[in-house]
Amino acid sequence: MAGNSGLPRGAMKVIALVLIVLGFLLLASGYRYGYVGTLIGGGALVVVGLVLLVGKIAGRNRDKIT
Repeated sequence: MAGNSGLPRGAMKVIALVLIVLGFLLLASGYRYGYVGTLIGGGALVVVGLVLLVGKIAGRNRDKIT
């Protein structure tokens, strides 16, 4: 079953988790070396990953209700 983005939900979950992990790595690197751009980029990746993950969970719960 495909989600709204055309990707299977399992793939969306993996992509979201990878984005969250990469975002945290960029955040840590930016904090360690004092690069504001890396901090912002890492934060953006974490937020995008969380939005995808929450969307996947909301879609799964919506399917159970209907």
